[in-house]
Amino acid sequence: MTRDILNLFSMKNLRCSWYLAATIALVVALVSIVHMVFFTLTPSYEYFKVVSYSTISSNASSAELTNGFGKAAIDLKYEFPADLHGAHPYKGTPWEAEIGRWLANCDSLTKDVNISETLHGNDCKNECSGLGVCNLELGQCRCFQGYTGDGCTDIQELECNYPRSNNQPFGKWVASMCSANCDKTRALCFCGEGTKYPHRPLPHTCGFIINRSSETFRVNSIRVDQDVFTTNGSIPGWCNVDPIEAYEGKVKFKEECHCPYDGFMGRFCEVPVQYVCINQCSRHGQCRGGFCQCDNGWYGADCSTPSMISSIGEWPSWLRPSRVDVPHNIDFSEKLFNLNVVVAKKRPLIYIYDLPPEFNSLLLEGRQYKGECVNRIYDENNATIWTQYLYGAQLAIYESLLASPHRTLNGEEADFFFVPVLDSCIISGAGFSPHLSLQKHMGLRSSLALEFYKNAYNHIVEQYPYWNRSSGRDHIWQFFSWDEGACYAPKEIWNSMMLVHWGNTNTKHKHSTTAYWPDNWDKISSNRRGIHPCFDPHKDLVLPAWKLHDADVLKLKLWTRPRQKRKTLFYFNGNLGSAYLNGRPEPLYSMGIRQKLAEEFGSSPTKDGKLGKQQAEDVIVTSVSTDDYDLELGNSVFCGVFPGDGWSGRMEDSVLQGCIPVIIQVLHYKLHNDPWRKQVGYNKKFGLPNQCVVNTN
Repeated sequence: MTRDILNLFSMKNLRCSWYLAATIALVVALVSIVHMVFFTLTPSYEYFKVVSYSTISSNASSAELTNGFGKAAIDLKYEFPADLHGAHPYKGTPWEAEIGRWLANCDSLTKDVNISETLHGNDCKNECSGLGVCNLELGQCRCFQGYTGDGCTDIQELECNYPRSNNQPFGKWVASMCSANCDKTRALCFCGEGTKYPHRPLPHTCGFIINRSSETFRVNSIRVDQDVFTTNGSIPGWCNVDPIEAYEGKVKFKEECHCPYDGFMGRFCEVPVQYVCINQCSRHGQCRGGFCQCDNGWYGADCSTPSMISSIGEWPSWLRPSRVDVPHNIDFSEKLFNLNVVVAKKRPLIYIYDLPPEFNSLLLEGRQYKGECVNRIYDENNATIWTQYLYGAQLAIYESLLASPHRTLNGEEADFFFVPVLDSCIISGAGFSPHLSLQKHMGLRSSLALEFYKNAYNHIVEQYPYWNRSSGRDHIWQFFSWDEGACYAPKEIWNSMMLVHWGNTNTKHKHSTTAYWPDNWDKISSNRRGIHPCFDPHKDLVLPAWKLHDADVLKLKLWTRPRQKRKTLFYFNGNLGSAYLNGRPEPLYSMGIRQKLAEEFGSSPTKDGKLGKQQAEDVIVTSVSTDDYDLELGNSVFCGVFPGDGWSGRMEDSVLQGCIPVIIQVLHYKLHNDPWRKQVGYNKKFGLPNQCVVNTN
């Protein structure tokens, strides 16, 4: 796919080929997936449901796909009129009229086409020894955590501790550090045999002595806290503490002990709950600590891909209704064989690589903290608890695409190829256990993530034929996580489309702008990274972050509040740098923008008791957190959208409450970038002292 095709928002040419229509439809599909984050009460799990199906006519063919050429020109303004606000709605979302008309016209040109899908049946060695799932397309085992090899027979030990020394009997400090029983299949620490509750988590804050001060505490990683193993109820223990007695106050327990691992709830980890798995295994498998152990006849990261021995009535909705083609020369004595089915679908068609689990499922299974890199966990009743994890869109989009009607198993017919690397799990877990060590990466999480992406690239090039047909231009990668987007993408994949939360073109700052050094990518060799920006607007796409709605605030519909009821002219609440209590000490934080803003308009005092030079009653610039953040946004006309260590979620915060975003950055693309550039504009850093005057006018 060429870069010209990916210039999605160019209005110079409104003619729509089928391929351009496919590209536009992909954009809409991706935006629709995250649209629920903004406009629904709570995110939906519709993609977990199985839709009823019926028979379909088999008369259609791919030749029936309308390409749009030869059609009489139409007046789009007449055919798709704008509303009173100058917008044209498309699939329930108001778009700038020019874009909305274009989308609506292109959408009208696409029709169902018959796609031949292959249900694969390639055996794996020893059926993966019961310690993995067979990828029936490649005939390769996807082994559970702690196992490897062609048949998953080789044991892979994942240590909790680094090698010990005379001064460090448990090795150097690491989050997975264990003073008792290390589960070496996952690098997780438990109380172990000899205790009343051997499977109770024993994180490092629990298993070692705590050095306390007046305000903080530090873990003494040299000395084991033997009290956690006590059976004396008058001593704060943990591994032998009976939950009922503890709740009744009959025994003491160590306050620093808790349940950080997925699959446990209750103050004493006494309630087993669902683990987080991709699509919760689509009801065709068991969630095994984060890895889907699929039922016989199913495979894939979420067990959603059937084989010929699976029940047709249980096939996913993206394979139904369909016509099954049974070959005349089929050998029914074989356990498995390939089976072709014909399904009517609309383009674009998306092929999703079933990568080895080290790029996704194993990262979920080995999380040291249950709330990291996921958009949900489960409570004591196995009800969903949506998290506030800002990068939750990565998992949500992956899961939604796996269940999308645009998904195909036919790579030859696919318009796009999705590469599911969960880099949010890589970065959030980097350095937390020895097998995710940063020692070979200069301490840089960005360098470790680059290595994962490069390995994923190597895998798809070696195992599949699709990359070379376009040099990867029709491939899609998610680089949502952390500060600056796809800056650390390996050079080999830069031709592809990058999905990001921050569109940093690097036209002004041709280097990393984060002040958090583990995420700085300047030190990554150009031999690995190449020389490319963090975002290319001709091919990449900015999507919104995951935002958890407050249902009570949502009911107020603050986005509908008129200008007259918004008493604050300008509002910003966030870290303002070293001049403020608990402020970030680095001068480069926020590229100095937040610090300069506070110097001019700060409405809360600095550590020296100073206010901003232009402090005004209706201008709020503060670092003091508040429980009424959403209400204050809803009471404001303009709201600041400034970088932190890179992008932040302030754009989404503002839009959700109807506050006009004020973007002070240089050539950074945001969500719905074209309309914002026209309506709000991008203010240069040196214009800050006049900002209050500009807004007032």
